[in-house]
Amino acid sequence: MPAVRPAASSHNDATVSSSQLEVNLSELDGVRYLHLGTPWIQGAMRMDAPYDIELEYVQRMMAWLLFVPTGTVAGRHAMQLGLGAAAITKYCYRRLNMRCTAIEINPRVVQVCRDWFYLPPDDERLQVIVDDAGAQIVQPRWRGRVDALAVDIYDDDASAPVFGGTDFYAACRDTLTDDGCITVNLFGRRSDYQATLDDICTVFGRRAVWVFRPTREGNAVVLAQRRPRRVARRTLLEQAREVQAAYDLPARKWMRMFKPVEK
Repeated sequence: MPAVRPAASSHNDATVSSSQLEVNLSELDGVRYLHLGTPWIQGAMRMDAPYDIELEYVQRMMAWLLFVPTGTVAGRHAMQLGLGAAAITKYCYRRLNMRCTAIEINPRVVQVCRDWFYLPPDDERLQVIVDDAGAQIVQPRWRGRVDALAVDIYDDDASAPVFGGTDFYAACRDTLTDDGCITVNLFGRRSDYQATLDDICTVFGRRAVWVFRPTREGNAVVLAQRRPRRVARRTLLEQAREVQAAYDLPARKWMRMFKPVEK
């Protein structure tokens, strides 16, 4: 996951060393943060609400709920590429009752999520795979099996995405069910937002792509549908009300900053 802001005033620091990198923890004002050897935040959890989603941009990565009937969410399959602090996986597993798969290359991140961020152990609905996400996403077993794919993988100092290009996004599209969606966080001090957005539009088609305005921290979430589906704005607003009531996400606020690329 990318950083969203430095935690320069954090306290109660802890460090977990590994042969790959350091996994650092900090706490401030009731929120626990995950860092990968730098001050940049790679994930967060409010300690008195560990299964809620704390960060605004991560909440926006749940915008696929706007295109799914509320009563059909349980039992669908969510996949997260890049575990971070496991916020999306935990929320989909515990709050939405979905089947969940997470791909994380660093085993220490997985262990820290289980020890410090309330990530449950694997069971019949939850599988955490320690592997390279680029290698996993092309595996035939995922083809057409994922309803909600979240892509949030950055290098250790959060400067640029690890994966990109039309081949990668084509592989992501292949994993989606007919009514599935992908959400991608485009953040980075050296990443080219427009070039990445163009790649996503090339693969999915411009009518399938929706964008959020960037957050204050610079996280710009993009959503793409496996099959373009346009609905009247009134219908989308009504679905946003249902999402907010059912899942306690700020979906009505999303509607002020979420729009299709091509109207």
